[in-house]
Amino acid sequence: MSDQPETPESPQTPEKPEKIVKTESEWRTQLTPEQYRVARTAGTERAFTGEFWDTKTAGTYRCVCCETAIFRSDAKFDSGCGWPSFFEPLEGARLREIQDRSLGMLRTEVTCRTCDAHLGHVFTDGPPPTGLRYCINSVSLSLDPATDSDSDSDSD
Repeated sequence: MSDQPETPESPQTPEKPEKIVKTESEWRTQLTPEQYRVARTAGTERAFTGEFWDTKTAGTYRCVCCETAIFRSDAKFDSGCGWPSFFEPLEGARLREIQDRSLGMLRTEVTCRTCDAHLGHVFTDGPPPTGLRYCINSVSLSLDPATDSDSDSDSD
């Protein structure tokens, strides 16, 4: 569970945007107050309250701040924790994993490598094939629902 290596772009990997840097004022203008609190100040939404914790909609989950593709719905599972849970990110996803010692625990924080948004945490109690559980705040995500043409192609 360390920083994922950068991989060359291919039709199966998400786009590799440049680093996005904005002022706090720009982020506050772009995001709702709750999105800002969670994504920009490493907050956490309450369990079982987020838009995506129990959705079954097929598609691609993106960072709410910069729209970088990070998870596909086919990697989502019901962990019972009250937040959207994924067993793996997209291949080549721009995620960073950082040791988090807040709240008196040792956890691994997951952030967006493109814009540094706080997404959630990753734990080692997930299902096969990875054994990982990416526990992600709904408010840090947007969802691009799959279209009929998406089912004809594996690319994003």
